Parts: sequence; C-alpha cells; structure tokens
Amino acid sequence: MPDANQPERGSGKRERRPGKPGADPKLTRGLLLWVMLILSVLLFTSYRRPWGSSPRLIDMGRFDEHLSRGEIGKAWLTDNELKGTLAKPVADYTRFTVVFPPDYLDRQKVDEIRAKVQQFEVKPRNDFWPAVILNIVPWLLLPLLIWFLFFRQVRIPGGTGSVLAFGKSRAKLASKDRTRVTFDDVAGVDEAKQEVREIVEFLKNPSKFQRLGGRIPRGVMLIGPPGTGKTLLAKAIAGEADVPFFSICGADFVEMFVGVGASRVRDLFRQAKENSPCIVFLDEVDAVGRRRGSGLGGGHDEREQTLNAILVEMDGFERDEGIITIAATNRPDVLDPALLRPGRFDREIVLDLADIKGREEILRVHARKVKLGPDVDLKVLARGTPMFSGADLEAVVNEAAILATMAGKELVGMEELEESRDKVKWGKQKRAKIMTEEDRRVTAFHESGHALVAKLHPKVEPLHKVTIIPRGTALGVTMSLPEADKYHMKRGELLGNITLLLAGRVAEQVFSDDVSTGAESDFRQATEIARRMVCNWGMSDAVGPVSYCEGEEHLFLGREVTRTKTHSEMLAIEIDREIKRIVDSSYMEAEKMIREHEVQTRRIAEALLKYESLSAEDVDKVMAGEDLGDRNHASAPKPPTASPT
Repeated sequence: MPDANQPERGSGKRERRPGKPGADPKLTRGLLLWVMLILSVLLFTSYRRPWGSSPRLIDMGRFDEHLSRGEIGKAWLTDNELKGTLAKPVADYTRFTVVFPPDYLDRQKVDEIRAKVQQFEVKPRNDFWPAVILNIVPWLLLPLLIWFLFFRQVRIPGGTGSVLAFGKSRAKLASKDRTRVTFDDVAGVDEAKQEVREIVEFLKNPSKFQRLGGRIPRGVMLIGPPGTGKTLLAKAIAGEADVPFFSICGADFVEMFVGVGASRVRDLFRQAKENSPCIVFLDEVDAVGRRRGSGLGGGHDEREQTLNAILVEMDGFERDEGIITIAATNRPDVLDPALLRPGRFDREIVLDLADIKGREEILRVHARKVKLGPDVDLKVLARGTPMFSGADLEAVVNEAAILATMAGKELVGMEELEESRDKVKWGKQKRAKIMTEEDRRVTAFHESGHALVAKLHPKVEPLHKVTIIPRGTALGVTMSLPEADKYHMKRGELLGNITLLLAGRVAEQVFSDDVSTGAESDFRQATEIARRMVCNWGMSDAVGPVSYCEGEEHLFLGREVTRTKTHSEMLAIEIDREIKRIVDSSYMEAEKMIREHEVQTRRIAEALLKYESLSAEDVDKVMAGEDLGDRNHASAPKPPTASPT
C-alpha cells in the first residue's frame, strides 16, 4: 500500500511548499516581458530625443539682445552652458540654449545676468548617471531581451511557451484520482474487460506471469464502431492500474513542420521509459497509422515518418518490457500491417455493439445518477434499442432526464425514456410544423401501407408504433419492435423487409390519383438490400453464389474516385436485371397484400388522421373495425422501442 503522506506516483502534479503560494509562470513571464519592452521604448526614446520640443541654440549676440531687453523669464547656468525660456513670445522659439566660450563667464558677468533675468539659478553639472543610463543600459537591455525571447525559451523542457515546444510530446499524464473511472463503469463488453484485466494484473504483479515464461502483449488495439466504449475502457484501465498512464490523440503528432510527428513520438516514449512500468494510450491511431505508400506524397509523407517512429519505438533494437501501448480506432482496415504484427499491436480486442443483455447493463450504469420512476422497465427499453451504441444509450438516459426536468417532474418515467429514444434515433417531434390536409392524407396512407404489411407479413419484425407526427426529416415513421437480437438475416426476411419498405409507395398509388416523393428513402434502402443480396450474399439463383463487390476504396483518394469493377459489362447488366427483378417482385407482393386488405388499410389511414399516433394494439383494433373512442391523439404504446421501416 502506498504511503498516504506521499504524493501518488504519476500524478503529474508538483508538490508546493507550505506557506509559499505558487505563482503562475505564464503570468510572471508575460509581465516581465511587457516591463522590459516598455523600459526599452522609454530608454531608447529618451536617448534619441528628450521629451518636449528641442531648445533653439542661439549665439551670444542674440542672447545679449534678449538680456538687454529683459525678455528672459527663467535661466539656469551649468558650467559654460546656459538654458532659458523667454518671458514673452517675441521670437519663433520659446526655449533657447547658449554656449559661452571658456573663461568668458566671470563673477561680474554672472551678476549681470542674475540682475536682468527674472529667475536665475546656477546648477552644478552631474552627467555621470544620465550618461550611464542613456548610453550603457540600452545596450545591456538588448541582449537581455534577446536571451529572454529565445535562449531562455529554448531551455524550457517542453513548456507551452517554448520556441521548440512543437517537438515535444503533448501526451497527458493521468492518475487514478483524476480519471475516477473503473471497470465497474464499463458495461456490455465483458470479454474486452477480461482481456485488459490481464494487462492491469501484469503491471501490478509482473512476476506472476514471468514465473512460467509468459510475455504480456506489448500492444493492444481496441477496435469497434464509434460509441462502443473504446476510450472509456482505456480510462478504466487508467483508473484500475496503479501506474502512470499517458494518453494522446493520433492527430496531435501531425503538424505543419516536417519531422515534428516523429520527434513527438520519440519524446513520448522517452517519458514513458522514465516512468516505466506505464501505459501509453493512442486514441484515433488511424490518423498516423494508415498504410504506407498509399498517399499522394509517396514515402516522404509526414504521417509515414511518424508511423515509422512508432514502429521503431514499439519494437526496435531498444525495447522496454514495462511499456504497454494501447490504441483505439474504428478504421482497422486502413492501418499498416506492420503496426498489427506480433511484437507491436499483437492483440486486437473488438468492442462490438452490445446485445440486449449488454444494453440493459449499459442503461443501468448510466441510470445510476438518474431518479427513475416505478414504471421504468430497462429490459423493455433495452429490447427496443437494437443497434444502439453505448454513447447512444447514454444520450437516451440524459435526454430523458432533461425532458423530465423541463416538464417539472420529480422522477424520470418510461414516457420520457421512450420519447428520448425516439428523439436520439429519428429526431425531435415537430408538432408545430404546418402541413396541409393533402400532405397529412398522403402521409397517413403511406404509413398505413407500412403498418399493414408489418402486421400481416410473417417474415418482418412485429409492429410497435406508427405515427404521422413529423420527426427529424421524416413526415411519418413506422416503428418495429424486435423480439430478439439477430446476427443472421435469411433471404425470406430480407425480401420481407423490401416488401415492407415498398408498401408505402404502393398505398399511395392505390388510394391516391398520383404518387409523391415521400418514398425516396424507402427506395434507396430497398435497392441497397437487393444489391447486397445479389452481389455480396449470393442470394440470387440467376447470378449465383459469387461475390461481385465493386473494387475497394483507396485510402487517400476516397471511395468514388477509384472504384473499379471486377466483372464484365454483360455480367453487370445481368446483376442490374436481377436487382430489378427482386424489387419488382416485392413491389407486386406489397400491392397484392394492400389490395386484398384495402378496407383495413383505409381504416388505419383514417385513424392516423384522427389520432396521429397508433400503437400495435390500436392498429389491431382498427383493422378489426373497432372504435378507439375519444382519447388523446398523442397516446402512444407502452413498450417503447423500434426500428424505422
């Protein structure tokens, strides 16, 4: 156990002496700089030209004229030099100076001047200190200013004001007290936590692994979609491990200066070696870890030099077994193979979207600080949030708390959680959006077609809710509630989804004289599913079980610029013909179902025009011809969750 009186190792904080408040070094340097600049301006200005207008140098004849006329108001004599001012503006000057020849001024002449001048004073000359200040100090101040602006800044090791600070690492040293995140705060990724626990255990007790000759991985790559908890897991490692934890983003290595990235990498691992054993966390490593030789800059690309430095530091001639590097990325496909080989990032941990059990655990973690009502069922909410990441689930809980607060409630209920879930996935309701009656009618029949197919088709997910209240960019939404998480989609289910997507346009065509543009998103999704069935999944009897994916994306040129075809034009025509056949057959199936149940479809549309939102139970009653009665049109289903159709 560490001594409580000793500062924690790797905390990154300097201990201050009691009774001596620490001054901000930035403020001190800034004030000193301004003082030096002001003094320099004042001294150089005084040296070049005294303040005020310069006195006129006159000869002795002019001086005798002013003296005889009594025009001199003030005068002071210093050795052979007399300075004075005229009492009256009798000339184009007011101040004057006259220099007398040596031995010209005797006592009689001085008494004569004193008698004719209103105010006269004799001052002894003392030019030593003014001469020193005006002639020597500026030349001493100039090198001091140069030293402060350049040499002293260069000597600051990595300080923010250093001239060469761009070559220093920007990694932040985190401590357990500062992170305050542990493995208890990470849910839904139990396998990943178990793997990183081995690293934490090795850092705490390395002899336990070395006893049998084992070697802990030098690098761990966290891979997963955005929002799955890669950075959060790294924070938990920092909170669990009692070792220094350096964290830096991959973009912090890249600068406009050549060689800065490699310099920062070397400085980062130098600090890590000084604090070994420790953990180095590289977030968004794909910013510098992209495959070499693919950029437009060739082998001299700055990112490639930075990557080379990382490769050498992780596994070069000099190795430090006490440094474990953890990196996170959601683009493992663009990483350089040398970065992922054994000896560097030799262990890949995939953090995928959580299943229904994991989503429930994540919701419980985020709901710790939220006051939930007795009607809240997180299991139902987890069931209704398929394909939600951990970040999405956190946003759901947070939005629900905000909605409850704005409504003046003391507890967060299921109603707020349902609304926040729909808001996160599809956007906020737009009840204030003005729609004409014709637009509402077209939207109602469009959504009624989706709802009917969702209720009658045996291969699609059960209907959850249908609404014509605008939400996000959609004028209406039909939501489904999955019964369980699915990891495989069968051909019948895919064809059922295409039929469900096309049912909205079919209903418009059957019940209206014309069709609208509201089915654009449906067509795009249906065509994409059909294309994948033919080209990716081998679900077409005409084309066969062969992959016809169109080329690969080049890392720097983008997806569309360099897309290539791996098949002939004749086969491309056959693929297009097969995709159209699948879409057309699903369209005809949807049309057949709607025409056979035309009365039920019309009832659903009329109920939507009246109530705006219908639950699955409401749709069953409407299709059976039952009257829903007078109720609030905004009443929605109790269980909350769905996927848009």
